Amino acid sequence: MVRKLEQKGISSGSVLQAMLKVPRHIFVSDALCYRAYDDTSLPIGFGQTISTPSVVASMVQSLRLTGDERVLEIGSGSGYQAAILAELSSHVIGMERIEELADRSRGVIFSLKYSNVQIVNSDDFNSIEGNFDRIIVAAGVKIFPVELLEKLNPGGILVIPVDDKTNNHVIKRFVKKKDSDYFEEEIGRANFVPYLVGD
Repeated sequence: MVRKLEQKGISSGSVLQAMLKVPRHIFVSDALCYRAYDDTSLPIGFGQTISTPSVVASMVQSLRLTGDERVLEIGSGSGYQAAILAELSSHVIGMERIEELADRSRGVIFSLKYSNVQIVNSDDFNSIEGNFDRIIVAAGVKIFPVELLEKLNPGGILVIPVDDKTNNHVIKRFVKKKDSDYFEEEIGRANFVPYLVGD
């Protein structure tokens, strides 16, 4: 899997090492274990998926983590990406709106002995206290949540898939310079489950 990630342009040694270390098969059902290391998304129940490894690697790489950051992950799902983030940052808060998935991912994260990850069952990022150095959203948004940028510390980075009206998503990266000044760029395209509130 890691060799394929390198072929797809993942160049960060720390990201590749994290992808190599975290066992993706324990985040999927036993019936799908044989496909855990394919570069494809897989169902995890409740209409949700575990993202394609190359998409996870690309989005995480674009966060430019150094190991000292406080990270907010929105849509933690299976907990796989939270585990990758835990390898690369100081503290991760994973936000998951579906209680059963939040409970399941907590168990897997605990079994892997990550002490720097907290999974929160919530669909409101404003309920999460404090600001963050990095924010990553693992679901596609139709309307960009501008207030999410306010949760970023100066110099912080937000990576988020935004609906492009063609049943696909543009993955965007925002860098907060100061106050309301941001640098924005497109880093890729992929399909994501929709970002939902409530439900």
